[in-house]
Amino acid sequence: MRPILMKGHERPLTFLRYNREGDLLFSCAKDHTPTLWFADNGERLGTYRGHNGAVWCCDVSRDSSRLITGSADQTAKLWDVKSGKELFTFKFNAPTRSVDFAVGDRLAVITTDHFVDRTAAIHVKRIAEDPEEQDAESVLVLHCPDGKKRINRAVWGPLNQTIVSGGEDKVIRIWDAETGKLLKQSDEEVGHKKDITSLCKAADDSHFLTGSLDKTAKLWDMRTLTLLKTYTTVVPVNAVSLSPLLNHVCTNAS
Repeated sequence: MRPILMKGHERPLTFLRYNREGDLLFSCAKDHTPTLWFADNGERLGTYRGHNGAVWCCDVSRDSSRLITGSADQTAKLWDVKSGKELFTFKFNAPTRSVDFAVGDRLAVITTDHFVDRTAAIHVKRIAEDPEEQDAESVLVLHCPDGKKRINRAVWGPLNQTIVSGGEDKVIRIWDAETGKLLKQSDEEVGHKKDITSLCKAADDSHFLTGSLDKTAKLWDMRTLTLLKTYTTVVPVNAVSLSPLLNHVCTNAS
């Protein structure tokens, strides 16, 4: 298979996201400008201009109509995918690290880093159908025990009932998405020994994969937080992904 080389970013890439159909690819980078590509031929469709810092993460709605991005400029932004128009800006007092749409696209989970006197946190935002009615209020805010440790990733669990998070404190946590109560957390014996760098869930939300600086990737049951399998590498794991079609996992290590 001949590889497709996509050239467009001026600084290192930070995140990639396919849409649900797999025909569009969204890329984030330290050059402040999320970019949209045709996945089959690598043609660049356009860019989303408005951030003033590195863009760490993005997610696209199920119908591919909206994009949400998180940036070091202390904002998360909603975009119209087709026109590139900025629809709304969520402003925080800390860099935004991770974003994830809920099933139905009416909620989004956004994580912010520890910054000055602000502790790392997970924010749940309601996404209005009409951008004119969008507000900045958080439905729920979750704080990890060690607020100085960065939360590198937070995603929605099955049926939007839970939120799964992982980060620099090495602990995976499952939270109740309605009450904010901590339901489960990984055990020291089977959990990661160093920072969790990435977290990716399966297409059916039945399990998820984590990567760590401890040179392992681990596969977990989404509901019970039972460790299913450990994949060992010889170098730290920077990113992980689960195939939606085959029983394959992919790790990026360096």
